[in-house]
Amino acid sequence: MNVIKDSWNHWAETWYLKYRTPEAIAKIIRSPETAFHRVTYSMLQEAIPNLSGKKVLVPSSGDNHAVFAFHLMGAKVTSCDISENQLEHAAAIAKSHNWDIDFICEDTMHLSTINSNEYDFVYTSNGVHVWIHDLKTMYRNIERVLKPCGTYLMFDIHPFMRPFGITVGDTVKVERPYDFTGPHGDVPTYKWRMQDLMNAMISANLSIGRIEEMVEEDGSFWVDDSTDEGEHLSEQELANFCNWRMNPLAALPQWLSLLATKGNL
Repeated sequence: MNVIKDSWNHWAETWYLKYRTPEAIAKIIRSPETAFHRVTYSMLQEAIPNLSGKKVLVPSSGDNHAVFAFHLMGAKVTSCDISENQLEHAAAIAKSHNWDIDFICEDTMHLSTINSNEYDFVYTSNGVHVWIHDLKTMYRNIERVLKPCGTYLMFDIHPFMRPFGITVGDTVKVERPYDFTGPHGDVPTYKWRMQDLMNAMISANLSIGRIEEMVEEDGSFWVDDSTDEGEHLSEQELANFCNWRMNPLAALPQWLSLLATKGNL
């Protein structure tokens, strides 16, 4: 775990800076819904039309965009992340805007300092599952902290994207079989399948109520955001990445959202 924490504390000071610019935060303030994929946001609205006064937990909060958005929608939000640096920066932004948000340094695998039956809603965003080595344990703890009949919503890269590299064009590059889940790399990551995600939720007594598989409409999805590659592409070139005839991988869903409830529906 230390290598993951150390890595995220480093990234918080380097390539994650762009997620904390005044422009990025101002966009969320103007339109909190922009912190979410439009389909994921519609799932949220359907499940909880009014977040005012609801207790919301965001484990592995990362850039904290969802945390800020939930606060602006009227929720009482707790942000958890393994990286102290990520939380310190997010807390500084919240303080500068007088936002009342709780920030807790906590491993999503355990949520050991989070009370059971405490939250109306738990949300995990893009990039959470890849760092989790035991999905069943994570989901048991998400179920534990939810109130009876509480709601869980996830948004992440679709597992169908995991076998492939980010290279786009006529040639599809396969990096690993779909069922080779990991760990991968010196900083261990995991490439979970659909069955891994859904079986972990089911085993934790989370009842899946809705599943959405979405395509990305922004060509920047296909650009490595750790480089400046996207800055040299025209709008048309980016748009072409979303055309499956020019980029075969665009024929697959790029995003996945699942909505679940604690206990039986």
